Amino acid sequence: MSNCKTCCGEDEQHFHNHSHESNSNNHNDHDHDHSTNRWTLIFSLVIFFLGLTFQYIIKAEWFLGNEWIRLIWFAVAYIPVAYPVWVQAFELFLKKDFFNEFSLMGIATLGAFFIQEYPEGVAVMLFYTIGEMFQDAAVNKAKGNIKALLDVRPNTANVFRDGVFKEVHPEEVQIGEIIQVRVGEKVPLDGTMKSDKGSFNTSALTGESKPSVYRRNEQVLAGMLNLENVVEMVTTKKFEDSSIAKILQMVQEASSRKAKTELFIRKFAKVYTPIVFFLAVALVFIPALFVDDYNFKDWLYRGLIFLVVSCPCALVISVPLGYFGGIGAASRNGILFKGSNFLEQMSKVTAVVMDKTGTLTKGVFNVQQIETVGIDQNEFLSMVSALESQSTHPIAKAIVNHHPPISKAENVEEIAGKGLKGKVNGKEILVGNGKLLQHFGIVYPTTIDQIVESIVLVAIDNKYAGYITVADELKTDAKQTISDLKKLGVNVTVMLSGDKDSITQKVAKEIGLSKAYGGLLPEGKVEKMNELKKDPNQIVAFVGDGINDAPVLALSDVGIAMGGLGSDAAIETADVVIQTDQPHKIATAIKIGRETRKIVIQNILLALIVKGIVMILGAGGLSNMWEAVFADVGVALLAILNAVRIQRMNFNI
Repeated sequence: MSNCKTCCGEDEQHFHNHSHESNSNNHNDHDHDHSTNRWTLIFSLVIFFLGLTFQYIIKAEWFLGNEWIRLIWFAVAYIPVAYPVWVQAFELFLKKDFFNEFSLMGIATLGAFFIQEYPEGVAVMLFYTIGEMFQDAAVNKAKGNIKALLDVRPNTANVFRDGVFKEVHPEEVQIGEIIQVRVGEKVPLDGTMKSDKGSFNTSALTGESKPSVYRRNEQVLAGMLNLENVVEMVTTKKFEDSSIAKILQMVQEASSRKAKTELFIRKFAKVYTPIVFFLAVALVFIPALFVDDYNFKDWLYRGLIFLVVSCPCALVISVPLGYFGGIGAASRNGILFKGSNFLEQMSKVTAVVMDKTGTLTKGVFNVQQIETVGIDQNEFLSMVSALESQSTHPIAKAIVNHHPPISKAENVEEIAGKGLKGKVNGKEILVGNGKLLQHFGIVYPTTIDQIVESIVLVAIDNKYAGYITVADELKTDAKQTISDLKKLGVNVTVMLSGDKDSITQKVAKEIGLSKAYGGLLPEGKVEKMNELKKDPNQIVAFVGDGINDAPVLALSDVGIAMGGLGSDAAIETADVVIQTDQPHKIATAIKIGRETRKIVIQNILLALIVKGIVMILGAGGLSNMWEAVFADVGVALLAILNAVRIQRMNFNI
């Protein structure tokens, strides 16, 4: 038998070896494998059905006429499937956990044997075991997409040492070493391309199977698959800090973060199980006080039915399974949830706040226009490029790519939200927005403020020297994202950007956002987020990709990071990572969350209603043990099948 997701509401068995906090009810340390018990189960089933045939169909006299033969026959069918349950019950008994599904079933089935209802006692254990097999298959299916990520972990790295390439473990490679990746091999560590170019399959990281071409000095991530020619790279991170290592860590930790519904079911089961046990005992003995024709065997049978039905297996199996299914479905769609609690929270989102650059736009800027005043354009660009080479901002990269620096900047200082200050060839250079020049009292033409595009103003030795305009491009699915969110009823869509307000408003109008705020420093974004969160009924998700988005991601109810191009700080702070960098996946994530929650609620209601009805009928003597078995195992199976549905769903809006 598999380790069971206990009636006392314990964690489901995790597919990894990640350790979790234990408690007296933790059953995760009992590992059982259904595959090793398959023949045992088949043996018990054969003996059981032969016994039913002899008793009810053939009505063999030799079988019906001797109680000992019947007892031994059904005991042979009972013991192989009941043994693992009794072992679990005993181990938990030693931990002072007396009320759990193992003890409930054990007592119920022994009681059935006591009142000579042997087939029904065997049936409880048999169908419970079959239910466990279905449960394990469902869990494995639900985790399949997540577990597949473990296969992308690179096992070796070819590192250049002592004049040759040596095969070592990725964890032994240091930053700055040269590694070689052959065709068909996975990139073992994050690094920059040393070869002229290479083609890679990035599906392990992004979910997109379309090959991507990376050129010299571009960043390549661990887990990508080299498709064409042998490439060389210079490592930029240790293995434990690489993108794939972080994704694996997220996956491994996801199952330890429980949704509120899961936690409630666990607490509910811990209280519910002992209550129903004592109700079953009361059902057997209390009627003796006021029922004239009291028959102990009859009331014991009712009590046993009550015990079998009462076990909340369907709840504690199907609820975590539903969330696992949701996390697996999300993973298949290129979305990583860091826990089922975030999956549940995502289902309640009523407002989505987004960064602009890198989230709704491609974050790839190109120089559009260059205007200079009293200086040669090449000299102008050389000085600006030298200073911008010290920045990681996309606009700075665009300028550097347009005109690579030939000089070196000194005494570079970043002025938050405004730009850079430094010296190039002995001249003091200011590069940034209008606020920067105003800060230093430098006058520039006011008509420049009317330019909509992103603009970089430049001052040399405290005199205005010109400007550069750069343009970003909207992601192809940006407009679709807002449309999809509105279809889901998320009508509050807000953009917070550090870019100038004119550009922010232009983009917002183009894609249909409800509100937009530009020219914000990181603290300004935090302030706007706090304003949105003042409404207690508002569940706010924030989507960002930059390091300056980390504070807002942490503050939001659900933080969503764009994983492909996003900064490490944003990805680590976020609760959800969109690996494909496609904003329309925000709506997909919300839909997956809602469908998962719907399935979980359906399963809870199914289990409680069916069990409640059969418990009442059993107490009144109107149902038998077979109906009890259905109410317990049958409902659990239905709940499992319902939970598995999410794996086959289409989440297109």
